[in-house]
Amino acid sequence: MKLSIIIPALDEAAGIVAALEALAPLRASGHEVIVADGGSGDGTRELAAALADRVVAAPRGRARQMNAGAGVAGGDALLFLHADTRLPANADRVIFHSLKKHPWGRFDVAIDGRSPLLAVVAFFMNLRSRLTGIATGDQAIFVRRDAFPGFPEIALMEDVAFSKAMKRCAPPACLRDKVSTSGRRWERNGVARTVLLMWRLRLAYFLGASPDELARQYANEA
Repeated sequence: MKLSIIIPALDEAAGIVAALEALAPLRASGHEVIVADGGSGDGTRELAAALADRVVAAPRGRARQMNAGAGVAGGDALLFLHADTRLPANADRVIFHSLKKHPWGRFDVAIDGRSPLLAVVAFFMNLRSRLTGIATGDQAIFVRRDAFPGFPEIALMEDVAFSKAMKRCAPPACLRDKVSTSGRRWERNGVARTVLLMWRLRLAYFLGASPDELARQYANEA
């Protein structure tokens, strides 16, 4: 079976080469890597071209970019990966094993950084996800191609909306294998402050707030 790894990118020149080099073993095994660029102005597309199977231009917005990548993917399963997230070495094997019983799933996550609070954040993120069946983009969501409905093209919380839609069909495979993601956004603005911001935005979303308004608040405060 073939896996299509889709990376939404926007001005990721500083890290896109390392992200794609980390996926070289999976490409060598016959899987494909697609970068969905949202209009980068820093050379991301040019850097990615030599290290990905395809680089596609997409309207800016993570959901739109991921859908654009999925639209050209040729794999039996789709994996949506942030540019600052790294997969475990056995990612393809555990994904296809879990997709025998579940149409979709996600990994546990570890957050890299200096603050010891990041381990606590990751623990509760994984626990909350396991209890609720809601996955976050940091957890590398994957789905069988024939079960993929597309991400709701909203400005924020597309991962939550996607998870809620998929849960109506089946609960996710919650893999204990861990991806590692950068803690830069937590440490840049303070771990506790960032966690409180995300809790507040998530609560507002569940209470019916507009994703556009939540995106504006996130941009102003993150």
